[in-house]
Order: sequence, then structure tokens, then C-alpha cells
Amino acid sequence: MSTASITLTTLAAMKARGERIACLTCYDASFSRLLDRAGIDVLLVGDSLGMVVQGHPTTLPVSLEQMVYHSAAVARGRERALLVTDLPFMSYATPEQAIASAARLMQEGGAQVVKLEGGMPMLETVRRLSELGIPVCAHLGLLPQSVHRLGGYRFQGREPDSAERIRQEAMAMEEAGAVLLVLECVPAALAREISRSLTIPVIGIGAGPDCDGQVLVLYDILGLNLGQPPRFSRDFMVGRHAISEAVSAYVTAVRAGHFPSPAETLY
Repeated sequence: MSTASITLTTLAAMKARGERIACLTCYDASFSRLLDRAGIDVLLVGDSLGMVVQGHPTTLPVSLEQMVYHSAAVARGRERALLVTDLPFMSYATPEQAIASAARLMQEGGAQVVKLEGGMPMLETVRRLSELGIPVCAHLGLLPQSVHRLGGYRFQGREPDSAERIRQEAMAMEEAGAVLLVLECVPAALAREISRSLTIPVIGIGAGPDCDGQVLVLYDILGLNLGQPPRFSRDFMVGRHAISEAVSAYVTAVRAGHFPSPAETLY
């Protein structure tokens, strides 16, 4: 494994070569170091910490202060992986608020890229952040911060009109300056089309095998999900004796295109 730092240029080159990007969520320094050394390309400090670390039923209670804290911890553990951190619920309701929140995540939390959820209403925010030199990862499809509006954690993009909306939003996000895109819980065919249409890397979660990379919640791949694990996930601890082995197996499976399998793909 190369010890060179992973940058956005690295990820763009990986996409161009057809080399899959391996990403996992991470919330502390110890796991940051372990995941980094196991070959993970992107560490995502997700607001999913509200559920898997804090025990909330949704990500909504997570504050900006908490995201800064966890991001800084992960930043202290990493050596080479790119660090992406979520902007939490209502920390980017206006472009001005998004700028202030992103500045804190980067200055205090060590984030290299900030991630936000939402489509067309977020275009001006993405544009403003990008103009100021703040790299943005967009997030489309299932939006966990909008769980109440969506009526739960529901698969998105099955109907032609919603699929077209997500497709248009993806293109608009790239045009506005987004440097990465996460697609969550959308049909594999839609994710494949979007991944091939965009020049920026597309990272899937529950979006089939044909995205430029994959991301999962760390606790899910370690079999630590206290409830029903997502259908699109996999317990990589099965048959292994160390967490580092499980993470390395995940990286290998993503690189080889063996994860997700057809059984773990939503259509």
C-alpha cells in the first residue's frame, strides 16, 4: 500500500483508471489509524455517529460542536486517507451559515472536504462554498437528515420522475463545484448511469456495484449493528479474528468489485 496522501486529485485519477475507492465512516483516532493503515482511501466522519455512537434513532440531534470534536479526533489519527466530514442538521440552512460551519470543520476539525445533503435547494450553497475554496461532497438519494419528510429510511429513485430528479441534481451539483458525490439507496442502474455521466467520483451506499467507490458505516461491517443491519451491508468480521483483517477484506472486496454482491444490491 502506498504511503502517499490521498487527495482529490488521487480520487479523480482512480476514477479515470477504473480503480474503485474504498470509504468507511470513522469517529475516533484509534479507528482512524487502523482504517488508514488497512488501506481505506476516504474516512467519512458521518453524522451517523448520532445513531451508532450516541444511541439516537436518527442523525438529527448531532450538533456542529460534536462533529468538530469527532472530526478533530479522526484527523489526529489519520496519516494518508482523505478526511471528509458531515455538516450536521441545520448547520447549513443558508449559504452564510454553511460557510461558517464549514470553516469550523476545516480549521478546528481538520476536515479536508465537507459533506452536505440535498439537491436543488443546496446549489447556491455548494457554489458559494466552492468559490471560497471549500471542497464539497454532495449527497443525494436517501437523505438521513430528511428522514421525517421522507417518512422513514426509504429507497429513492424508483419512479421515473424521482429518478430523473436525482439525475438532474447530480449534474447540477457537479456544475456548481461539488468535488465528490455520495448516492444513497438508489437503483443500481440509476447509480451506474450517474457515475458514468459525471467527471467527479461517485461513492455509493446501497447504490449497486457500479459506482466509483463504496462507503459503509464502520459498525455495520464489524457486526456491531444493534438492530437489523441494512440489506446492502455485509458483516466482514465473519470468519475473521481481528478488526484490521475485516477492514482489509472490505478494501479488497471493493477494489475487486466483489462488494456489493447481487444479494446486497438494490434494484
